[in-house]
Order: sequence, then C-alpha cells, then structure tokens
Amino acid sequence: MVAVAFFVDFVAVGFFFYSYGVFFKAIEQEFGGSRLGVSLGLTITTTVGAIAAPFIGSALDRFPLKRVIAAGSISMALGFLALSQVRTQLEFYLALGAFIGFGASAMGGLATAKLVTNWFSRRRGTALGIAATGISASGVVMPFVSATLIESYGWREGFLVYGAFTALVVVPLVLRLVISKPEDVGLRPDGQLPDPPRPAGEVPAPPPAAPAPILGDRNFWVLVSVIGLLFCCQSATLTHMVPRVTDSGVSLQVASLVMSLTAGLGIAGKLSFGWLVDRWTARRAIWFTIGCQLLGQGAMLQQDSLALFALGAALFGFGMGGVVPMQGALIAKVFGRARFGKALGLLRPGMFPLQIIGVPLAGWMFDATGSYNLAFMVFIVLYVVAGLIALAFRDPQRAFDD
Repeated sequence: MVAVAFFVDFVAVGFFFYSYGVFFKAIEQEFGGSRLGVSLGLTITTTVGAIAAPFIGSALDRFPLKRVIAAGSISMALGFLALSQVRTQLEFYLALGAFIGFGASAMGGLATAKLVTNWFSRRRGTALGIAATGISASGVVMPFVSATLIESYGWREGFLVYGAFTALVVVPLVLRLVISKPEDVGLRPDGQLPDPPRPAGEVPAPPPAAPAPILGDRNFWVLVSVIGLLFCCQSATLTHMVPRVTDSGVSLQVASLVMSLTAGLGIAGKLSFGWLVDRWTARRAIWFTIGCQLLGQGAMLQQDSLALFALGAALFGFGMGGVVPMQGALIAKVFGRARFGKALGLLRPGMFPLQIIGVPLAGWMFDATGSYNLAFMVFIVLYVVAGLIALAFRDPQRAFDD
C-alpha cells in the first residue's frame, strides 16, 4: 500500500501543485492578468479542498478507500481536460474550483495518508515518509516535464496530457490495487497475523475509554496553527519559485531544474523526518523542519546569485519534505486509526485561513513593489511564530485504538 500511495501522491501533487508554478507565466500571458490573478487560481483550489476536506475525511473512515480515491482521480482527470479547453479566466477558475479542488483532496494527501495509517502502527512515521516521497519525486520530474510540454506544444496540451494519463492509467490502478485496511485480507497493521482465538472462559479486556472530542483537544489546535503557517509559507514559495528565478533572466527549463532540486531534497527530508518522528518529540521535529526552511528562505533572498538561490531552495526543500509525514504521524498518534480521516479532514478547514494567504499575498506584493523580497521577509516572521506556537504541543500517550 505504500507503493500505491507513492504513485497516487506523485500524480495528485506533481501534475498540478508542483507544475502550477511552471504553467504560471504562460497562463498569465494567456489571460493578460496580473500575478495576483494567477495566484488566485491556486487559492480557489485550496478553498474548495478545505471545504470538502471534512466530508472527504468522514467518507474515508466509513467507505472503501478505493472508491473515494477513484472518485478523486476522475475529478482530477476531468479538471485537467477542462483546463485544456478554457478560453477565459473565469472558466479557468471554474475548472479549478469544480474539479481540481475536490479531486486533489479526495485523491491524494488525505486519502493516501489514511491508507498508510491503516496499514502501519509501530513504524507509521517511517511508512508515511516513504509514501510521501511520491510528492517530492513528482517535484523532481514534473517541473521539467511541464516546462518541456509548454515550450514544445503549449500549456493547454500539457494539461490535456495530464488529464488523459490520470483517466487511463491512475483510475484503473486505484480500483485494482487499493485495499482499505489489513483486516480486509486477514492481517493486522505492520503485517502481523490476527490474534489467536481467546481461550474459553477468559474475560475480555475492558474497552478503552471514549476519546475526547477532536475539536476539544489542545494538540489539534496547535497543529492547525503550526502546520497552517508552514503550508502558507511553503505554498507561496513553491508557486512563485519559478517566476522568481525566470525574472532574473534564467530560462524556464533551468528554473524548473531549481524546483526539481527543491523536490529532490524533499525526498531526503521525508525519509529523514519519517524516521525521526517515530523517535523524537513533536516539538523537536517541528523546530527542526522550521529551522531548515528558515535557513533556506534566507539564502533565497539573495536572488542575484543562482547558485546561492539553489542552495537555499535545497535547504528549504529538505525542511519542507518533513512536514507531510510529520503531520500524518502526529495526527495518528493523537487520534488513532479509527478517527484519523475525520481528524485530518477537520485539520484542513482549520488551517485554511492561514494557509490561504501565502500565494496571493506574494503575488500582490510583487505587483505592488516589483519584487518578492518583502513577501518572503513576512514569511520568515511567520516561521518564527510557528516555532513559538509549537511550545504548546504535548506529546500524548499512544493513541487509544492502536
């Protein structure tokens, strides 16, 4: 199931989120708008995803995962096909809102984290980290692929190719390979065999106490704040990275390689943090990822040197890579397998007010000042705020249903 989650995340994130920055200038030129206008497309996608997330999370806890993931894949395919045909900016926004926003939430992220969490317990962080490398692997490959498609054929044709691949390859594989939980095939998490039958007359252990409400748990709100601020900074950095580099006169394909470098170090980050979060306290893991990203952001402010910018992008990518497995592992640790989908689904709208501001803020500040520097100085302050909020997290005992 880790391999399945890897592949689904590769498509769900790489075909759109990692490629959006590469498509950015072509879309801007097509519709004659500002960078704020193109940034709003990602904002709309995130908004729809946040609204849908609680419903998707509940569905993941109640229904076979393959049905939910397949529905998301079909929605993504329709969205890509629609994007290849839009003629106005309004149609562009509608395609993103109607199809991509829901599809990305139902196909990857929420769904793949739930799938891996169901199958692992003791080494859950490591498994989530390995599966999440599909996100970073797509970031290594897809920016260059997208740049090549755009320069050779056009941005519409690029979306058309992605839509066809999702419909013809991803959907059938999901329906064939996804198994919701190990109990469905006579196993237990971590590949263990079922418990032997209880001896006759043995008194069963009392059931665990009912868990506290998700929204009443302080750790939930700490994670909402910290991860929301991190996603705010990360999404803006990724979306505007290629435009930042090409503004200095670098070609689109070379700029896409900087994005690929960021994602490549994200693979190392996901594997490292997946292993570390099984062993470190939550606060220590959070501070480490923030520290790496802060150092990277500082280096990327030196845009006159491509080498220094690339070094900063690599440090940022390593730190960013740890956020997804860390998020999944901590949610599972606090709320357990049974409520994982619901808790992660509620996390999305909780983070939404913070997460949503990053991309359009950077676009607006560029339009107003002609530079991204002010926006990314603001993001550096937000990293510090996130680190301070993390002080309030309390590592719980092992989740009650593990």
